[in-house]
Order: sequence, then structure tokens, then C-alpha cells
Amino acid sequence: MYIYNVTVNIDESIHQQWLAWIKEHIPQVLSTGKFEKATLTKVLVEEEMGGQTYSVQYRSYSRAALDAYYRDDAEKLRAEGQKKFGDKMLAFRTELQIVDEYTVNFK
Repeated sequence: MYIYNVTVNIDESIHQQWLAWIKEHIPQVLSTGKFEKATLTKVLVEEEMGGQTYSVQYRSYSRAALDAYYRDDAEKLRAEGQKKFGDKMLAFRTELQIVDEYTVNFK
């Protein structure tokens, strides 16, 4: 399983507007059928550049599904945010491969 992680630093001047937009954008990404779920988190660190930082982790079904997202959907969906927020939003993307998962079993 793979996680497609998008970390975004948002200028304070558009923070609330971006937060409302991302809550609409995430379901659009999920509607591509390439991911099973997404998690929106706030990064709890003060950036030298200021602003607010968030991470969106999209859990893909497979490597093939992630590759299909890049091929079929990523450019269009990325362009929407870039067009709307321009240089007030700085994003970088990473891929994570899940090696193992652990849970706590309370009896």
C-alpha cells in the first residue's frame, strides 16, 4: 500500500479560504477511484516563512492506482489549486510505502 502525501504551506491571508477549498478538493481526488481514503492534518510546527502548514495523506489501493492517478488526474487537480491560490500556496509531494502496520489490542 502507498500513501501519496501532499504537504502545503498556506499564506495567512488565504488560510480560511484555502481550508474551505481543500475540504471540497479532497473528495474530488477521492472520486478519481485511485484512493481508498484521505486524512487532512495540520502540521504542528512554526515555519520560518510563516503561514499555516497542512498535510493531506491519500491512501492508494496499489502502486498501479497511484501511477494511474499521476497519468490521468494529477495535473488537472493540481492546476485548480495553483490557479486559485498561486504563490500564496507552496506544496510539495512525497510517496510513502507502508511496510507494516500495528494496532493496540486491548482485551
